[in-house]
Amino acid sequence: MKKILILSVSAGAGHMRAAEAIRVCAASHAEPIEATHLDVMAYVSGSFRKLYTDFYIKLVSDHPALWGYLYQKTDETSHSAMSQKIRRAVERLNCRTLLAEIRRLKPDAIICTHFLPAELLSREIGKGRVSVPVWVQVTDFDLHNMWIVPNMRGYFAANEEIAYRMRQRGLAADAVHVSGIPIMPAFSAPLERAVCAAEYGLDPKRKTFLMMAGGAGLGSLESLAERLLAMDGDFQLIALAGKNQQMLESLNRVALAHPGRLFPQGFTDKVERLMACADLVITKPGGLTTSECLAMGLPMIVNSPIPGQEERNADFLLEQGVALKAIDAIALEYRIRGLLDDPERLAAMRRKIAPLGRPHAAQFVLDSVLAATSAQPETAA
Repeated sequence: MKKILILSVSAGAGHMRAAEAIRVCAASHAEPIEATHLDVMAYVSGSFRKLYTDFYIKLVSDHPALWGYLYQKTDETSHSAMSQKIRRAVERLNCRTLLAEIRRLKPDAIICTHFLPAELLSREIGKGRVSVPVWVQVTDFDLHNMWIVPNMRGYFAANEEIAYRMRQRGLAADAVHVSGIPIMPAFSAPLERAVCAAEYGLDPKRKTFLMMAGGAGLGSLESLAERLLAMDGDFQLIALAGKNQQMLESLNRVALAHPGRLFPQGFTDKVERLMACADLVITKPGGLTTSECLAMGLPMIVNSPIPGQEERNADFLLEQGVALKAIDAIALEYRIRGLLDDPERLAAMRRKIAPLGRPHAAQFVLDSVLAATSAQPETAA
């Protein structure tokens, strides 16, 4: 039985979701595979974890402009710069437990959905202490310098442009593969709109907009719902509050004033079934969420992108003509009005999605790694 280890970092949900998608694919693979997903942050000191994850989340939430500056600055900084050497030294000191766990598990291959474990293993490979092949999966429609890690067996890119950028930054052409961003297999399964709509009390024949998040730039979901429902137009709204119980209660109050038009939802692991009911998604442009939308053939209105990776995700979607951007609530209302007045524009956006959606990215990554592992002599971590 092949043993695949997937390493991620819980700094933002996208890296973890991509790793889980690969693990789930492995669990249902025709070939028997033992797939293990580890969060690197579970194997570091509390102080390092707080610095790496809590600081990142606070920075992008409270000081997005500063994060954008740091993102751009570090993208332009050479790997040989002293600041980068110090950063990697601090990371190594805090990840010895992780390296011990990898040696204990003895995987046949490792897939990293975050650059931190890739960086740590790159040094170990270079020193001859690890011989297991390591692969890197980029989880945005962008390529930051930190993803360019030496000594990797291969790299998976979200699209052709990212693959081209990888090669331009010195990676061997045969080591770069265009996979898409791994998402759960559920987003590739055919779903009947009428069946899914019946599960949530929705009218499958009405125009339906799914609101995934309010975001700092637009305001709360309940205020957005009230604003949109005050418009003329025959449409219904699905509003995902996630685990925010207070928001869900507020949305339920708004729904009472608009019977049959607003459908609030709490946390769900069946997002694909809600997407199957929708004609458009209003969301932040994270790499995983937008990949799910593309796989489901759903145009988007993107809002409140985090400077850096999410801004570049938004640029990609806008350039491809499959998304519009709303910088505030007024812009969102204007975009929705425009789409209601011109249904063909929404249909044209949907038609452009087909070449971009890669619903089987996780399967492609897993199959590529397994094929390469089967073709090489056995190694030991």
